[in-house]
Amino acid sequence: MNKKIWLSSPHMGGKEKEFVNEAFETNWIAPLGPNVNGFESDITTYLNQEVYVSALSSGTAAIHLGLIMLGVGYGDEVICQSMTFSASANPIMYCGATPVFVDSERDTWNMSPKLLEEAINDRIAKNKKPKAIVAVHLYGMPYLVDEINEVALKYDIPVLEDSAEALGSTYNGVKCGTFGDISILSFNGNKIITTSGGGALISHDKKHKEKAIFLSTQARDVAPHYQHSEVGYNYRMSNVVAGIGRGQMLVLDERVNSRRNNYERYINELSDIDNISFLDELPNAFSNRWLSCILTDSFETRELIRTTLEKLDIETRPLWKPMHLQPIFSKYPSYVNGVSEDLFNRGLCLPSGSNLSQEDLTRVIDAIKNCFG
Repeated sequence: MNKKIWLSSPHMGGKEKEFVNEAFETNWIAPLGPNVNGFESDITTYLNQEVYVSALSSGTAAIHLGLIMLGVGYGDEVICQSMTFSASANPIMYCGATPVFVDSERDTWNMSPKLLEEAINDRIAKNKKPKAIVAVHLYGMPYLVDEINEVALKYDIPVLEDSAEALGSTYNGVKCGTFGDISILSFNGNKIITTSGGGALISHDKKHKEKAIFLSTQARDVAPHYQHSEVGYNYRMSNVVAGIGRGQMLVLDERVNSRRNNYERYINELSDIDNISFLDELPNAFSNRWLSCILTDSFETRELIRTTLEKLDIETRPLWKPMHLQPIFSKYPSYVNGVSEDLFNRGLCLPSGSNLSQEDLTRVIDAIKNCFG
């Protein structure tokens, strides 16, 4: 019986238990404590920018709080990249706002700056100027930061940078997670590092961190009793899981290297197959290659590879189904060019975990080659 090869499983570094044990030994079993502070400091140091980090329960929570702090409320509109996971769009709905989806360009598979500007102009013509833009670094590939930010600045619309999949990626040598008016990270179990579940909100404004902590701890006013003047949330990260994060930060660069090595192995051994192509980095971009993705020549080829590997206990996944094609979001405005739908129909994510062995990769590669005789 074959060993299961997972798409992207958690990979511990060895030091996580030390931080977690310390939390137990000192009885810091709460959504505050030295591991939370230390984890936020570790992230700040890694990003190498003057930023303020708030450790939260998930990347989704970070997007939700980020939208609130950008002033998004009931009846507003928020532009969102269509080619993404639903967690990029769901918090827009939490705010009572309307998502407006924008399609991708082919160089990075991320939001098209051209379509973004068209969407903004059309919404303004309808007297519905968007309140924010949610742009995503898909699969760790940086979006066209300069072009997106230029459009956002032109129309004075803040950018929420969804860097959930892009910790360790850079654009013009600057770390992803620092380009937005507010940025977010995810430490979900399948991400490049994990706290089992967790996320972070990042801003260049200290007031955003203070507000995020306030809102994420039930928005308790300063008073000797429990008093609340705003709706609060239970979104703060606990000191226990922050300990896992501290251990993971020690091996982050190793995890990026491992995932990039997986990608290089795939491209070296599969690029001579005419039915398969890969997404190259632009000259100013460095991707953490969170997931190694291929683009096939047809839906039929994609399905041939996916189902063949599935029978061999090798997990793969089609690229994200665009939000404008999702049943829950199909009724909302969208500005599309066919790129994301084509990527969804022909694209496939291959096993990409940093704990894959060379034997695992050989099994995956041989199975794909066998699809083509």
